[in-house]
Amino acid sequence: MNFLFVSADAALITDLAWQVRREGHDVRYYIEAERDREIGDGFVPKTDDWRAEVEWADVIVFDDIWVGSDIGTGALAQELREEGHAVVGGTPNTDRLEEDRGYAMDVLEEHGVNTVEQRVFRDFDEGIEYVRRNRAPYVIKPLGEVQNVKRLLYVGNEDDGSDVVEVLRAYKQAWGHRMKGFQLQRKVEGVEIAVCGFFDGETFVDSVNFNFEHKKLFPGNIGPSTGEMGTSMFWAGRNRLFEETLGRLEPWLAEEGYVGSIDINCIVNEHGIYPLEFTPRFGYPTITLQEESFESSTAQFFSDLAHGNDPKLSVHGGYQIAVRIVLPPFPFTDEQTYDENSRNAAVVFETDSREGVHIEDAKLVDGQWRAAGESGIPLVVTGKGETMQEARKQAYDRVDDIVIPNLYYRDDIGERWIAGDGDRLLAWGYLGPASEREIS
Repeated sequence: MNFLFVSADAALITDLAWQVRREGHDVRYYIEAERDREIGDGFVPKTDDWRAEVEWADVIVFDDIWVGSDIGTGALAQELREEGHAVVGGTPNTDRLEEDRGYAMDVLEEHGVNTVEQRVFRDFDEGIEYVRRNRAPYVIKPLGEVQNVKRLLYVGNEDDGSDVVEVLRAYKQAWGHRMKGFQLQRKVEGVEIAVCGFFDGETFVDSVNFNFEHKKLFPGNIGPSTGEMGTSMFWAGRNRLFEETLGRLEPWLAEEGYVGSIDINCIVNEHGIYPLEFTPRFGYPTITLQEESFESSTAQFFSDLAHGNDPKLSVHGGYQIAVRIVLPPFPFTDEQTYDENSRNAAVVFETDSREGVHIEDAKLVDGQWRAAGESGIPLVVTGKGETMQEARKQAYDRVDDIVIPNLYYRDDIGERWIAGDGDRLLAWGYLGPASEREIS
């Protein structure tokens, strides 16, 4: 088959394109961001004009929603589907789920999904006054273009919201010219878990993915938010977590004609499930870890998904983890630091095996793997096992076989599950009976 991959900034689908090519299919890969166009060089064939390849392609795969662009990929995907093409991608309304958090909460409420108390503000002073009148801990979530600056997400710690007030004051001074709005979401304590399903335009695939994000830079969930430093996950059926969240949106997604991965991140506790935000696209490094756990053909699955051909998916039955390998100055942007420490950095392997090693911002030059792009995230390393502990051991053994000057990573991916998250979810009745499992 012929696969055309269309990427905003090469973060999400380079490895997926490489996997499809390794399965023997023809691939052409387009990257919109000029600074990232070298990513994937040597691993996958490129094109400078994706529209010229549309008629060639049997399947077209979009990655991000392209926040801040004149037109999102949801509109492009919808247009191409209406022309008769097989497309993995969203719609304008599903793009809006991520771009407009207030709209996302409205959609959830309209379909009977419990939501956290939240309000959207376009004015900093109004938000500050709201917190002063309604004293409580809140989460600040920027809207629009700057929501991709992950370090701006702030989770309040003070019961009276005083720290949130101070952070909003600082954001007004430093980011007021770019942050056109923000959501204040009441903080809820519990286990953070994301429910992820693949939708074929009419219904969800039966295998449902449950994953745990690790967003802070340092072990112990300390430091700036990065978007993601690693993920742990497992697959199950349509259990309570699914049915009370994504399951209730199945008719809405079918009406939209959505095709692809959609993820809803939640806080759950003994009182209920509280959705926080959508990812109506591939997540990262979630898609990389999902690929690692596929035991059936990746290319065939996405072809069937795009064509609505009752896609079947066979997955690993245990646990999986992914570890992001990063370089300075990640998660910040500093061109001089990147040039001096990370640009074109060589990736050296101490073994011949490349099992579980996935590319993110990397290129292949004369047989040598090198860091590419500007972000400083060359690799994702995965592992799997019958228990979370076994998955951790396999992943970190593989990390130990990689040498890149100045690399760093979190060494605690998956530990939250072992330390008690799994026991709590099972005790609260969210994982059974469809996914009863050993908590270890």
